[in-house]
Amino acid sequence: MCIHATVNKSIAYILNPDKTENLVLTSSLNCTTDAEQAFSQMQLVYEQYAKDRYNSPPPLKGKGTVKAIHYMMSFADEENVTPELAHKIAKAFVRKNFGDDVQAVIAVHTNVDHVHAHIIVNSYSLSGQKYYANQTSLRQARETVNGVCRAFGVTPALNFENKGRSMQYDEWQHKKNGTSWKEQIRHEIDRLIPVVNSLDELLQALEEHGYEIKRGKYISVKAPEQERFVRTKTLGEEYTEDSLNTRILYREVGTGTTPSLDSISHLRAAYIAIIGDVRILAEQRKKVPRKRIITAEYSIDNDLDVYRLSAQLSVINRDSIGSIGELEGRIAKLRAEYEKERQEINNLIEQHNRMVSLLEQAQEYNSLSDKGELSPADELKMSVIKTALHDNGIYSSADVDKLKHNTESLGKRIAALKDKLENCRQRYDVYSDIAKTYGEISQGDYISKLVEEEKQRREQAAKKSKKSL
Repeated sequence: MCIHATVNKSIAYILNPDKTENLVLTSSLNCTTDAEQAFSQMQLVYEQYAKDRYNSPPPLKGKGTVKAIHYMMSFADEENVTPELAHKIAKAFVRKNFGDDVQAVIAVHTNVDHVHAHIIVNSYSLSGQKYYANQTSLRQARETVNGVCRAFGVTPALNFENKGRSMQYDEWQHKKNGTSWKEQIRHEIDRLIPVVNSLDELLQALEEHGYEIKRGKYISVKAPEQERFVRTKTLGEEYTEDSLNTRILYREVGTGTTPSLDSISHLRAAYIAIIGDVRILAEQRKKVPRKRIITAEYSIDNDLDVYRLSAQLSVINRDSIGSIGELEGRIAKLRAEYEKERQEINNLIEQHNRMVSLLEQAQEYNSLSDKGELSPADELKMSVIKTALHDNGIYSSADVDKLKHNTESLGKRIAALKDKLENCRQRYDVYSDIAKTYGEISQGDYISKLVEEEKQRREQAAKKSKKSL
C-alpha cells in the first residue's frame, strides 16, 4: 500500500503496544522503533533526496507523491507460524528485498488469532535509492517472500508461481460466518465516511486499514487476504465514485429553505426546478434508487440525488452565490488561496522541524554533560551539538526554555492553519461540484443522464436474470 500522507499515523498504528505485546515483536532498520523518532528519522532521509516535504498536505486533486510503502505479510493457519518466526521472516524479507541501507519499521501483531506482520519502508534509502510501488516491484516482493518463507521451512500461503491459489484465512472465515467480501468492504466504507473529508482521504484510510486500491475508469478495492479486486460500483449504487463523493461532500451540509421569489436568481431558479423534476423521477421509479442514509428504507426524501441537489441549493443560499460567473470566480480565488496557504504551512513545518531538532540536540547535550567522563566520540558529539546550538542563538537553559515555548506555539499555529486549509479545500470541492452540476442542468443533460442510467441498470438486471435461468 502506498502512503501519500500521514506516515506518522501509519507508523504509530503498526507500533501500537497493545498489538505487539508491548513492542516486544518490533524491530527496525536504520531508524528506531519509537514511532515519533522513526518518523523524524525517515523524514530527514526523505527530504534530503525528494523535492517534497514528508508531511506536506495532499494536492487539491490526486494523491500526491509516495512517501512510504506499507507491506503486510500474513501466514496460513496450517503452517503454525509463531509470532517470533513471523518476525524473523519479516526482517529477512526486508533485508533481502531492499538491502542494508533501507529505512524500515517492522511489527508483528498478535491482538488477533491470525498471525501477520506489518512493514513500513521509507520510499528513499540512506543512499538515496528510490523504491517504487508498482506491479513489477510487488511481483518481486512476492517472489522474495516466497523464497524467504521456504528458507525458514514455511510453505508460501499464496502460490504465485502457479495458477492456483489456496483459500486465505479471511476468505475461510467469511465463508464460515456466512458473510462476504463485498459486505466487509461496504461496512468499512460506511464506517470511514463520517471521519474523512474527501474521496482521496477515504481511499487513503482504506489503504491504512489494509485494503488495496486501484484507480482507473472505476475504483476497485481488495480487502486484506481477498483474492480479487472488486469495483466499488458493484457494491451498490451508494458506492459508485459519484455517490461516495456526494456522501462525503454533503454529509453535514443539510438542506435549507427556498429563497423568497424576489431574491431568486437564474441559478437558484434552475436548481428549484430540477429538484422538482428529480423528485418526480424518483416517485415514478424512473431513476436509479440511491439512498442517502444507508440504514433507512429508500424513499424520495432519502434519495441521494434529491439530497445532493437540495444540499447544493442550500450552499448557494447560505453563501449568497448569485450567478455561475460569481461561483467560478470564487473557485479561482479558493484555488489560489489554497496553494498560498499550502506553501505557508510547508514553510512553517520546515521551521518547526528545525526547532524540534534543536530541542532534541539540547537534551542530548545535557545528557552528555551529566555523564562525567566522556569518550572521544562523545566529546566530538558534544562539540558538534554545541556549535549547532550557538549558531542558532542558544547559549543557556533560558534560551532552551524559550525555544521550547516557541516550538509549542508554532505547532499550535500549524494545526490551526491545517484546519483552515482543510476548510478551504472542502469549499473548493463543493463549489466545483456545484459548477459541474449546473453545467449539466443548463445543457439539459442532468435529467437525461438519470433516465439513461436507470435504463441501463434495468437492462443489466434483465441480462443477469436471463443468465440465472
